[in-house]
Amino acid sequence: MSNQTVANESNKENAPENEEKKIPIFSIEILKIIKEAQQQHGLRHNDYQRYRGYCTRRIRRLRKVMHLQQGDRRHFRKKNVTETNLTDERAVYIPLMLAERAWSYAMQLRVEANTEPRKKFHLVSRLRKASSYAIQLQKLCESEKFDARTQLETQAYVAWCEGMLQFELQEWKPAIENLKKAQMIYEKLASALNEEDAILYRNRYEELEPSLRFCAYNIGNETDVNQLLHLRNQAQGDLLVTLDTLMAQTRDSLSEVTWRNRTVPVKNSRVRTFLLANRDFNSLLDKCSTLAEKSDSLEQHLMDCKDAMLAIRDDIKTEQKMDGSSTSSASSLQYLHTYLSFIRLERSIQRNLLLIESALESDGKQGTIGSKKLQDITRLYEILIQNILEEQQLPGLEDDSDFQEKLIIKAKAYKAFRCYYIGQSLSTLHRWRDTMAMYERALNHISSVINQVDDDLKTRLSDLVNTIESSKYCAHAQSVLEQDNEEELDSLKNAKLQKLPLTKRLDEYYEDSSVLGKDPNVIKVPPEMEEIPCKPLFFDVALNFVQLPAFKKQQQPASDPANKEGISGFVKGLWGWGGKKK
Repeated sequence: MSNQTVANESNKENAPENEEKKIPIFSIEILKIIKEAQQQHGLRHNDYQRYRGYCTRRIRRLRKVMHLQQGDRRHFRKKNVTETNLTDERAVYIPLMLAERAWSYAMQLRVEANTEPRKKFHLVSRLRKASSYAIQLQKLCESEKFDARTQLETQAYVAWCEGMLQFELQEWKPAIENLKKAQMIYEKLASALNEEDAILYRNRYEELEPSLRFCAYNIGNETDVNQLLHLRNQAQGDLLVTLDTLMAQTRDSLSEVTWRNRTVPVKNSRVRTFLLANRDFNSLLDKCSTLAEKSDSLEQHLMDCKDAMLAIRDDIKTEQKMDGSSTSSASSLQYLHTYLSFIRLERSIQRNLLLIESALESDGKQGTIGSKKLQDITRLYEILIQNILEEQQLPGLEDDSDFQEKLIIKAKAYKAFRCYYIGQSLSTLHRWRDTMAMYERALNHISSVINQVDDDLKTRLSDLVNTIESSKYCAHAQSVLEQDNEEELDSLKNAKLQKLPLTKRLDEYYEDSSVLGKDPNVIKVPPEMEEIPCKPLFFDVALNFVQLPAFKKQQQPASDPANKEGISGFVKGLWGWGGKKK
C-alpha cells in the first residue's frame, strides 16, 4: 500500500537544515493503491459491483478511524476532509475511495446500459462525481505535507477522470488533452523511478493509447489533431515547467539509490528520510564550530541510521512472510541493508577520528600525552580497524575486488597510526627496543600504501613519517642514556654483592671469581649469633604435678539385676508365669 509517515522528530540537531529544505511528511502511491485494490476486490473478473462494495466498506472504516462520521442513524451531518484533518495520511484515502466508488459504479452502469439505454445518464452523473472527488483529492495533496511524487500522481489521476468523463460525453478535443496530459505524467514518472516500480506506470501509459487513438479518429482531420496538440503545448507551458520542477523534486526525494554500480528502490519513508539527511550531512558537520558539536551530531546520525536499518529488517521479514514474494524485491532490500550498514560503519570511523582528534587536542595543550590517553587512542584505532574489517565482510560485496582492495589499503594506513601510538605507549614504560620495532612497522605500512590513498590521508601519513623519524632518534638517544645508567648501577650492585658471602646472595646472579680461589667467600665462620624463639619444655611434665579431684562420691550404686526386667518383669509377676523357678 502507501508509504508510512516520514516524520523525523528525533533529529533535532538538523532543525536549521530542515527549515531551509522541508522534507515532505506524506508520500502516497495513488496508482499502486488503486491497482492493488482493484486486483484484489473484483476487477480481475470485471466485477465492478464487488469493487464498489469494497470501496463503500473502506470509506466507512476510514471515517470511523479518523472520527469523520457524517452524523448517526437518524441525522446526517456532512463532513468533508480538509487540511486540518491531514494529521494522518489515511485522511486522503477518503476522497480517493469516493472517486473510485463513483467510477466503479459508472463502469457497472456502462455494462447495464447495453440493455437499458437510460442508465447512460446515471453513468455520466457518476463520472462527474468521480471527477469532483478527484479534484478534492488534488487540492488536499497540494499541501506542503505531500511530496512531489504524490502531487504528480494526483494531477495524472484528475486528468484521467476528467478525460474519461469527456470521452463519455464525446467531447473529443478536451478528452484528448486530458488523457494526453495523464499519459505524459505517467511517462515522466516511469522514467524517474526504478525498473521495478516503473512497470506499473508504463502499463498505465499503454492503457491510455486506445482511448487517445479513438479520440483522434473521431476528430477526423490529422492536421486538426496536430494543431490541437501544438496549442495544448503552448497553453500548458506553465504546466510543463511545473511538471519538470516536480520531477526534479521526485528525483531529489531519493526514490532509488545507486551504489557500487547497482540501483535499488527506496520505498520505506524512514529510510528515504535518512538517506536525504546523510546526503547533506557533511555540509552540516562543516557548520559545527567545535569537535564536541560534531561528535554529538554524528552520534545522533548513527542513531537515525540504526532506526533505518531496523525498518529495512522489518520490511525484509514482511517480504519473507508474504506469499509469492519476489526474489528480486528481497534481494533489493538485502542490498539496501548492506548499503545502510556501510554508511553506519563509515560514520563510526568518522566519529572515532573525531574522538582521536579531540584527545590529541586536549593533551596537546599540556605539551605531553599521558600513558592512559595513549592507550585510549590506541584502542580507538583498534575499533576503527575493526570497522574496516566489518566492511570487508558485508554481504554481497565479497566478490567486489576493487572495493576489497580499497579497504585493505585503508586498513594498512590506519594500522600505521596504531603502531605509532603503541610505540609511544611503550616508550613511557622505557621499553625502547619494542618502541623502535613498532616505529619500523609503522613506516613499513606507510611505505606500502602512501601512493594509493586519497589526498587527505596521504597528507596525514606524510606528517606521521616525519613524526616517526624524530621519535626514532629520541628513543635511540634515551635507550643509550639508560644503558649507561644501567652499567653504572650494575657496577655498584656487583661491588655490593662481592662483599657478601655466597650464602647471603643465592638469589642474585653474580660471577664471583673468588669462589674458585683458595679463599672463597662462601659462608662466614663462625656464623653470627641470631635470636631464636625459646621452646616451652615445662608443659611436657606439667601434667605429672596436677592433682585431679576424686569422683567416687558422685558415682551411683550399681542397680539390682532383678530390677532390670522393666515392664516385661512386671507382667510376668502379675500373671504368675514366666518367672524363675526356685
